[in-house]
Amino acid sequence: MCTPPLASGPEGPHALRPLLDIVLDALDAGGRARGGPLPVGGPDAVADRIREAAGDVLPDHGDPHAVRTLVHAFAATAADPAHPLCAAHLHCPPLAVAAAADLAASALNPSMDSWDQAPGASELESLVTATLAREVHPAGTPDALVTTGGTESNQLALLLAREANGGSVRLVHGANAHHSLPRAAWLLGLPEPVVVPAPHGTLDPDALAATLTRLHGPLLVAATAGTTDAGLIDPLPEIAAHSATHGARLHIDAAYGGGLLFSDRHRTRLTGLDAADTVTLDLHKLGWQPVAAGLLAVRDTHDLHPLRQHADYLNADDDTEAGLPDLLGRSLRTTRRPDILKLAVTLKTLGRDGLGTLVDQVCAHARQFAALVDTHPDFELHAPPVISTVLFRPTGATDTTVAAVRRTLLTDGTAVLGRARLDGRLWLKATLLNPATGPDDLAALLHLAAESRATHVEGHTPR
Repeated sequence: MCTPPLASGPEGPHALRPLLDIVLDALDAGGRARGGPLPVGGPDAVADRIREAAGDVLPDHGDPHAVRTLVHAFAATAADPAHPLCAAHLHCPPLAVAAAADLAASALNPSMDSWDQAPGASELESLVTATLAREVHPAGTPDALVTTGGTESNQLALLLAREANGGSVRLVHGANAHHSLPRAAWLLGLPEPVVVPAPHGTLDPDALAATLTRLHGPLLVAATAGTTDAGLIDPLPEIAAHSATHGARLHIDAAYGGGLLFSDRHRTRLTGLDAADTVTLDLHKLGWQPVAAGLLAVRDTHDLHPLRQHADYLNADDDTEAGLPDLLGRSLRTTRRPDILKLAVTLKTLGRDGLGTLVDQVCAHARQFAALVDTHPDFELHAPPVISTVLFRPTGATDTTVAAVRRTLLTDGTAVLGRARLDGRLWLKATLLNPATGPDDLAALLHLAAESRATHVEGHTPR
């Protein structure tokens, strides 16, 4: 057989163009075949469709139609975050301009572990990370690293805190913290974290002060700006003040809420963010980027020094002295994609106003949906939304019924709602990240939830 065409090089664009037509046609056809936000039938039905399409995934002889077949099946069995009734998770619909830029990154395939593999990409990353770091920390000598998301960023934050405190630190976090924080403490061999009550979904600053008073040794306080269950924001100024009083280092997990920085209307909700030593951001949430697009911002670039590593084939001393940038200290990973390109293209294309408008739109949608719930006789609203997450449940329903309502919608493929346990009860969760969602879509989402509840009330067997 002849050598398959490559994605880059002189002939790369010509080889890609017909393949892109095939992929785009298959995406369109697969989406139409799915017909809704989720495939119908649940896990077993989806598994059957994928197995049928994949067949022998490593045949003796290749299939020239594999791209069309598998992309069609991939789209037909996907959860489409751009569908207005797909509103379960912090799973955003990516902007077309970001996805298009990501194609260029895949085609040229730079690896961000040495300058000679990514000359322009390394400089672009330096420019963009410096810009975003200053959004978080306007003063001082801030910096930011590109990560795969909140989990990696939080792990890095604990690692940097440990190294800044002579190799040991104890994590203090709210009961509302993301699971990746205590997991990072376990992974790094740190002492058992101290959990501070979050009685109303946010960290209690008085309980934090009492906790810090009785603890000794190096401490890292972790606050949250945008919880995964309800999108709540901890009282950052009070937490920062208590941390400073007790000499504790402060990390803020703003993976969800960090996107509010782009909005003139909503950025004041992040007052106190700049007091943190480290801040987690995820632009594959309120940034509308394809996964992955995480960052860790640091207030002082010197905190990154412990990440420096030496590998002669990547950052030889004489190369560094000759002016070749050293990239190994910019990540815990070695080989990594140039995820910075899609970020740069998005920031440049939309600007602060454009991104801020998208943030404002999804926050407004959440308020509109909350108002629909609040005035509906068959539903109970947990609380007004802080960002773009709305928790609600059928009035008088048991937790078992709430869970069944959600699973029925998933199996039917008609709507994708999440679940969250707060105040001792299970809630349906709508996370509204689609700026194109309209009032009719919000009404339809609530109507489908009501229909599903009625089915269970009447004792019918869920489809």
